[in-house]
Amino acid sequence: MHNRFPFLLLLAGALVLFCCPPARAQEIRANVSVVAGQVQGVDKKIFTTLQNSIREFLNNRHWANDAFTPAERIECNFLLNVTGVSGPDSYKASLTIQATRPVYNSSYVTSLLNIQDPNVVFRYVEFQQLEYSDTRIVGNDPLASNLTAILAYYVNIILGLDYDSFSPRGGDVYFKKALNIVNNAPDGKDVSGWKAFEGNRNRYWLQDNLLNAKFLQFHDVMYQYHRQGMDVMYDDVNKGRAAILNCLNMLYSIHQDIPNSMLMQTFFSAKGEELLKLFTKAMPQERARAAELLSQMDVPNAQKYQQMK
Repeated sequence: MHNRFPFLLLLAGALVLFCCPPARAQEIRANVSVVAGQVQGVDKKIFTTLQNSIREFLNNRHWANDAFTPAERIECNFLLNVTGVSGPDSYKASLTIQATRPVYNSSYVTSLLNIQDPNVVFRYVEFQQLEYSDTRIVGNDPLASNLTAILAYYVNIILGLDYDSFSPRGGDVYFKKALNIVNNAPDGKDVSGWKAFEGNRNRYWLQDNLLNAKFLQFHDVMYQYHRQGMDVMYDDVNKGRAAILNCLNMLYSIHQDIPNSMLMQTFFSAKGEELLKLFTKAMPQERARAAELLSQMDVPNAQKYQQMK
């Protein structure tokens, strides 16, 4: 059984009506949407078929080494917004990925990941099988393999963040799988997002940050934020909030060494609203410290945080 703690098992009874039978209880429960409102001249039925294929691809594969019970499956959303046609049976799109984690002793779920990837190009012929192998990521057709490589990459990022939140450095094995996908990614004329030189906010940089020794403390933050912060809130709000403020201090030390990193941006994209709510109700001194730290680290939302003071 996956080493997430026993409270998840308490959810099993409540979830059993909504879950797949145990034999199909994989690691993630992905809600998949494919929208193609901007695409002209293509039978829209293709995108319904694609949506079903992606859902099966994500939900019916074993991605992790541990066995998950139905109640332990990680809830996530994949929204593929197809924006145009790039060639015969080929499309360009953006992909929005969200994943959450339950909080101990509550019905609350906390966001682990909330990210948009604008660099998705792929080839899809209706009813074709979505194929992926860890050992042969590029496949025979780079454009057809690109979609499954991207999906597998984000599944491993989600698994890594989830495991990090339950045990210290628990996610390393999955971040390394994401690195393997980056290193062996499809390469083609329109394929992008896998290489360092293609920008400072892409798949390459996210996994680089997650495995870079300079961000070692980030993994401590993921564990402490969730296990010593969120998971103790039910019993002691002040203790949980103090642990999360300590996490902000740790993140600030990373920010001082490496400002404007993709990993920090990704963290605050997932956690910004939650942090705002948490510290709005804090004691004045804690609230002021949180506002000061957050407004420096998450500059696009600085004005929101300043209002907490």
